[in-house]
Amino acid sequence: MAETLLSPGVLARENDSSQVSQGPVTVGAAIIGPAVKGPVEIPTTVTSYSQYKSIFGGAVTSGSDSYNYLTGVSVYNYFQNGGESVLVTRVTSGSFSSAESTPVINSDTSSSFTLETLSEGDIMNNSGSQSQGALTLGTADNIRWEIASVNSSSGQFSLLVRRGNDNNRDKTILETWTNLSLDPKAENYIESVIGNSKKVVMNDGGDYYIQNQGTFRNKSSYIRVKSVSTKTPDYFDNNGTAKSAFTSSLPIVGSGSFTNAVGAFFNTASAANFNENVSTADIQGLTAGDYATAVSLMSNKDEYIYNSISVPGVTSQNGAAIVSSVANNSVNRGDNISIVDLVNYGANVGTVTTQAAAFDSSYATAYWPWCQTIDPETGKQVWVPASVMIPGVYAYTDASADAWFAPAGLTRGALGTVIRAERKLPSSTRDTLYEANVNPIATFPQSGVVVFGQKTLQKRASALDRVNVRRLLIAVKTYVSQIADTLVFEQNSASTRNNFLTQVNPYLESVQQRQGLYAFKTVMDESNNGPDVVDRNQLVGQIFLQPTKTAEFVLLDFNVTPTGATFE
Repeated sequence: MAETLLSPGVLARENDSSQVSQGPVTVGAAIIGPAVKGPVEIPTTVTSYSQYKSIFGGAVTSGSDSYNYLTGVSVYNYFQNGGESVLVTRVTSGSFSSAESTPVINSDTSSSFTLETLSEGDIMNNSGSQSQGALTLGTADNIRWEIASVNSSSGQFSLLVRRGNDNNRDKTILETWTNLSLDPKAENYIESVIGNSKKVVMNDGGDYYIQNQGTFRNKSSYIRVKSVSTKTPDYFDNNGTAKSAFTSSLPIVGSGSFTNAVGAFFNTASAANFNENVSTADIQGLTAGDYATAVSLMSNKDEYIYNSISVPGVTSQNGAAIVSSVANNSVNRGDNISIVDLVNYGANVGTVTTQAAAFDSSYATAYWPWCQTIDPETGKQVWVPASVMIPGVYAYTDASADAWFAPAGLTRGALGTVIRAERKLPSSTRDTLYEANVNPIATFPQSGVVVFGQKTLQKRASALDRVNVRRLLIAVKTYVSQIADTLVFEQNSASTRNNFLTQVNPYLESVQQRQGLYAFKTVMDESNNGPDVVDRNQLVGQIFLQPTKTAEFVLLDFNVTPTGATFE
């Protein structure tokens, strides 16, 4: 179609301005804590509790009893309340490594290739055999492998990943990898199909980061190919016949176990401190210092996106430095809120308010007292800090309303999975806590246990001393920042500025329509982008917001009138 007129006439053109702006990327909570198994200090996204159990395990034996880490209880509660994704980081104490195994080839006992577990710790070790092929140390938390079939004519074989506690008569197959090849030139080369990558925590002058090692992305959820020792390049000759030199290089049919992993949490003969018994010296078998690297890794804003972060079990009483580090991380990132625990189980109100006084940030919030709930793994009634339950409250608020609605009250703050709170707080105690910026977890006769506050730990009175306003700003900043990322290195012109406004204004209008804002104004034009600004290669935008406030104090006047009075 012509775009210009060379002689008199009418040119009809279309300008499509109906693009629908995408909402913010859906993000979830970040939870840091110990787990039975899984990658150590590698933030891992899970989208269901069953996936969490598959990667990080369930209950652990300590002493003569079984316990579930607060990490698992928190993840379970989060998904029960409608959460979509959780970023879990497993913390440990001491050195941990993966288990490995080497299937053998036909000709002798030489290794064909080496497999390595993605999960770390000696729980992944299993060896020996019993009747019917059961492994001596096989458990539901570790795995075994099996070469199920080998075809020397095609140079292909099948590999099964089985649960560690199965046997040859009753196999539990977790993954099946068929038509694998040892030919690095083939599309079905074992390393490229299963993957050979490994994530390693690195430290550069106190700056922790994750380095990816290996060539092929891992497609298996359980193993990676550490190395291939008997490669078969160009398996076929010019006639399409398998070369005799390679046919004996394939692995033999059989199954095997994994060994040589290092790392144990604690001596299981001596019980660690779980739930209400956590202390400075023992936080589920760890100390607060064991969390330092994981917290540092979560400062990477480009790599990890989440809207809240918690470290269940670590309190300001038993790990003040770590709790402060978590809160500071949220301030420095500016895109999430820290849910911090102030005191251990059994503390009094004075201790709670004293601990709260050490914080002054709108990016952190605290709740009290502890709560009793059902452990999803052991079925026991256990005491947990508030940070185990609150991410679920946020998830329910996001699913049923929006981030800028208060995650509190009878509508969105009811803790349905909580049996009872550590203390029933009278109105006077709730007043004392709220004045100290601590959100009370109240108990009402007809409604049960309810989050009855939504203050941040900011001391100065402003709109940002409320959780709903802080979460509104996080949601808006996250979306607008994603739009602004596309402007970097673009021409500093009116067209670029208008492109920004046509995406941001519709989103803010939608927030206003959904009761997040009373009003807003966006400015990005010549008024704040004069020649001096442009010459400095800057593009300035100003966004003015009037956040919607919540009704926390409802005043009702009941007026008693004499008989015969009329009401207009």
